[in-house]
Amino acid sequence: MNVFGVDIGGSGIKGAPVDLDRGDLAQERHKVLTPRPSTPDAVADGVAEVVGHFGWTGPVGITFPGVVTGGVTRTAANVDKGWIDKDAASLLGSRLGGLPVTILNDADAAGVAEMTFGAGRGRKGTVIVLTFGTGIGSALFVDGRLVPNTELGHLELGGHDAEKRASTKAKEDADLTWQHWARRVQKYLAHVEMLFSPELFIVGGGVSRKADKFLPLIEGVRAEIVPAELQNNAGIVGAAMAAAGR
Repeated sequence: MNVFGVDIGGSGIKGAPVDLDRGDLAQERHKVLTPRPSTPDAVADGVAEVVGHFGWTGPVGITFPGVVTGGVTRTAANVDKGWIDKDAASLLGSRLGGLPVTILNDADAAGVAEMTFGAGRGRKGTVIVLTFGTGIGSALFVDGRLVPNTELGHLELGGHDAEKRASTKAKEDADLTWQHWARRVQKYLAHVEMLFSPELFIVGGGVSRKADKFLPLIEGVRAEIVPAELQNNAGIVGAAMAAAGR
């Protein structure tokens, strides 16, 4: 069964049909740059371009980098503030010609995909999925059940929003070495571990492709730390799962 997933990020909007039997993309994903400024109308145009690229006419799941409740986007840390309290489901559904739309937090989508098809398969207890990119997204699971919209990237770390210090964007902006950035990630993981005592951290986002560059450098964290298996496709897969009611 194929369902379409779209992942809206701070730097790119990507999507593809997803084979929900395999938990993988059914076709190579199509990506456009997130517009500047990333206003709701401009981003909706980008989503329509991605969906239109495939001529898709069925249900669409869409992730958003912020808190989402009942189809309404409540926060907008890494996109235009016009998204705050926006009825995103109605806007995007209209822009897609009335296709059925399901919208959810991007890290929650990635987390659900990882727990179903990836590194979290069959894991009980407390599991935290963290996506490192423009910001830091989080998905918290207790015995496989999602606690939505945790937004742990905004915990305070050293007087700063954690994602301003430990996101992939922070690494790139400050031109940090892998070792220097790993120390920041280590401090962040230790802080999250102190608060939630997870058995497992799953590290996702685009940087998970290079997990061997930084995960071995992280010390002093008791929880098991593993890279996401679906890597940067997890959000797309999770979006499609949400659209299918899974």
